[in-house]
Amino acid sequence: MTDILYIVVPCYNEEEVLPETARRLQEKMTALIKKEMVSPKSRVLFVDDGSKDSTWEKISSLHQENPLFSGLKLSHNRGHQNALIAGLMTAREPADIVISMDADLQDDIEAVDQFLLEYQGGSDIVYGVRSSRTKDTVFKRTTAVGYYKLLRALGVEIVENHADYRLMSKRALNALAEFKEVNLFLRGIVPLIGFRTSVVKYERNERFAGESKYPLKKMLAFAIDGVTSFSVKPIRFITWLGVIIFCLSVLSLAWILADKLFGKTVSGWATLMGSIWALGGIQLLCLGILGEYISKIYQETKQRPRFFIDCCLDDRESNL
Repeated sequence: MTDILYIVVPCYNEEEVLPETARRLQEKMTALIKKEMVSPKSRVLFVDDGSKDSTWEKISSLHQENPLFSGLKLSHNRGHQNALIAGLMTAREPADIVISMDADLQDDIEAVDQFLLEYQGGSDIVYGVRSSRTKDTVFKRTTAVGYYKLLRALGVEIVENHADYRLMSKRALNALAEFKEVNLFLRGIVPLIGFRTSVVKYERNERFAGESKYPLKKMLAFAIDGVTSFSVKPIRFITWLGVIIFCLSVLSLAWILADKLFGKTVSGWATLMGSIWALGGIQLLCLGILGEYISKIYQETKQRPRFFIDCCLDDRESNL
């Protein structure tokens, strides 16, 4: 018996590209069904993230014409990551495996075959990774490389050159459902699940039609979410900065007092400079200490699961 595949496609103002995306996905799904790689019950699930154009009307039309296409409409624009998690959580009940991809046709649909082969080989999660960034501008390529290095330096586990083109099995999706974050950064959350993973490299295409829904402002906000959702090192950096400045203020005070004793200072200068350095250092140190406590609260309120069971060598049903 073949597995049921759902392809989840978040959409926001994608009326220009949606007909071509649907045509290509229909061809791919039909071919996969004929080769018996997936079940005839497989579907393409378009998630409308509160679009302001005719995206939902086109999704509705596709559904009426062909039961292969399903639709999910969000009541308000909640952003790409929220639209994606809505689609994944909706698809995880009927589907055995789910592949997420963007609607702009930059993700190579032909890579789906290799995704499925990796899944059949035992992988619960398959990451689609760009083979190169030659089509990016110098600015985007440089900032992307720098961002991945920054995340790794901060201790974030992330797959380089991977966006949200990935396959997940039902048990991987069930594990993902245990994460309760409001500020989602799925590229960082999914690697925390564990289980067996593999990588499929593909050549990323140019956007087929329409405009990018990720201008620089949104990209920066997304990048900040990636850092603040997975690392408390910036807060600890403030603590160490406070310690260093406090130590420097002590040395500065000693130097200022020495100058005062030898009469090398202007009246009042020693007191003013000493108080500025000392208070500044103490304030940063106190902020850092408070930050340590806030970071612990921050981590607890996320309620991330402590572990997932990959294998249980026991005949009894696990309650964990």
